[in-house]
Amino acid sequence: MNARAELAEFLRARREAVQPEQVGLPRGTGRRRTPGLRREEVAMLAGVSLTWYTWLEQGRRINASDEVLRAIGRALRLDDAGVEHLLALAQPSPTPIEAPEEAPTALVRLITALEPAPAYVLGPRWEFLAWNEAELRLYPRLAQLEPPERNLLWVLFCDPFTRELIVDWDIHARQALAEFRAGAAALRGDPAFQRLLDLLTGSSPEFAAWWREHDVSGFETRLRRFRHPDAGELTFEYQQLAPVEWPGLRVVCQLPVPGDDSAERLAVRRWLV
Repeated sequence: MNARAELAEFLRARREAVQPEQVGLPRGTGRRRTPGLRREEVAMLAGVSLTWYTWLEQGRRINASDEVLRAIGRALRLDDAGVEHLLALAQPSPTPIEAPEEAPTALVRLITALEPAPAYVLGPRWEFLAWNEAELRLYPRLAQLEPPERNLLWVLFCDPFTRELIVDWDIHARQALAEFRAGAAALRGDPAFQRLLDLLTGSSPEFAAWWREHDVSGFETRLRRFRHPDAGELTFEYQQLAPVEWPGLRVVCQLPVPGDDSAERLAVRRWLV
């Protein structure tokens, strides 16, 4: 999908997700043909002409300043992550993400030092670059995966084991997808990114349906519970670090919760060692 078409699809999807009552507009008595806001309502709220907004949503070649795009973002009730995603989509070409293909030694030492907390390193497309033993005990299948399946999104959406492992899988999968989408504009034009999307769309009905909704979210620290077949029910705080030296990488750690012994119970399970 080219940049203008993706921008148009994002605007349309987010417009249809906002109800008139959410922005202080009356629904009216007649039947609305659109599931959310009308184009003219978005144009009015953003202070732009209907024709201009229509052309923008149709993917025509028009220029839009950051100020106007932010006004549209407010009209569509986008949060900070959504507005930044909108601005990124409007750029004629994304800034290439520079990241090493292998996890730097310093980050491998970092996740090793986090034991017994499960931790791993992700690349720009959320491919697994490294993981510690605790993560392998939590998700033993990781060592068996090869690219392109060695990817967090593939693990979340395409591996049945993960659906049983993560309590409230659908909530966490939706949140992860929205966080991934927030950085997806920077990957536009990347062949490996497109191959990943094709793989996920063809392998997971949920991914295909939710990707079309264009939900965007910044990262949120949260508790994640696991129903582990050997260690029982586990609870960790899901946290993410962005290395300053390698901004294209992410260190994900699942930290012990104060007063909870999940990390210790997982650590005594040495069936992989």
